[in-house]
Amino acid sequence: MTVTVDTAAPVDAATSADPASELINAMAAMPAGHPSRPGLRDRAIEAWLPLARHLANRYANRGEPRDDLHQVAIMGLIKAVDRFDAERGVDFAGFAVPTIVGELKRHFRDKTWSIRVPRRLQELRLAITGANNTLSNTLGRSPTVADIATHLGISEDEVIEGLEGARAYNATSLSTPITEGGTELGDTLGGEDAGYGHAELRITLGPAMAGLDEREQKIVSLRFYDNLTQQQIAEQIGISQMHVSRLLTKALTKLRRRLDGATV
Repeated sequence: MTVTVDTAAPVDAATSADPASELINAMAAMPAGHPSRPGLRDRAIEAWLPLARHLANRYANRGEPRDDLHQVAIMGLIKAVDRFDAERGVDFAGFAVPTIVGELKRHFRDKTWSIRVPRRLQELRLAITGANNTLSNTLGRSPTVADIATHLGISEDEVIEGLEGARAYNATSLSTPITEGGTELGDTLGGEDAGYGHAELRITLGPAMAGLDEREQKIVSLRFYDNLTQQQIAEQIGISQMHVSRLLTKALTKLRRRLDGATV
C-alpha cells in the first residue's frame, strides 16, 4: 500500500495550525463539484501530514516498519479530510486524531497477528498494552495484573485472558534453528505414530477372528501374518488355490461384518 502526497514543502504543526485549519474549513465549505476543490484538498492533506506522522510514530517499535505506519496514518488522514463536516461543530484535529488512530489500530489488529484470534482479544491486548505503559510511568514499576484490572475496570481473569491471547501476536517459524548443528524447531515436533493404529486394530480384530472357523483362521493368518501367497497356502493345506481364494473371500466378508458391528 502506497499513498503519494506532495511533501516538497512540509508544514510544521506547531506554526501552521491556523493555516491548516483554514485550508480544511475552506475545502469543507466548498461544493463537491467545484473545480478548485481537488487542489485545495491536496493542500489540506499536505498541511496536516505532520499530525499523521506524529500519531504514526506513537506506534513505532511494535514490529511494524515505520514507513508502513506512516502510510497507514496518511490513509486515515485522507479519510478524515474527505469525511470532515465543519457544520458538526468539531474542529478538524478533534475529528482527524481518532480517525487516524483508528486506522492504525485496525492495521495492527488485522495485519500483524500471526494467529487469528477473536477481535475482542485483539482489542483487549491493545488496552492492556496501553495500561501497562501508563501504569509503568505513574507507579514507577511494572504493574501487576491487579493494577491493570483496576485501571481498565475489568476482572483479573480478563487481563490474564488478554495476556494469553497476546501470545498469538507473534509466532516462531518452524524453520528457526534451535541447535548449532542445524536442528530446526519443526524437527522436534512429533509425527503420527502408526503403532497406535495397529495396536487398536489388533485389539478390535481379536474378537472378530474368533468368529471364524479353524480353517478360515488359519488361511487368514497364513495370508496376512505369514505373507504367503494363495498358491503357497493351497499347497500347505492340501486344497486348490481356487478353493483358498473362495475361503479367504468368505472369511474377509465375515471379518468386515464383525468389525462394522453387524452379526453374522
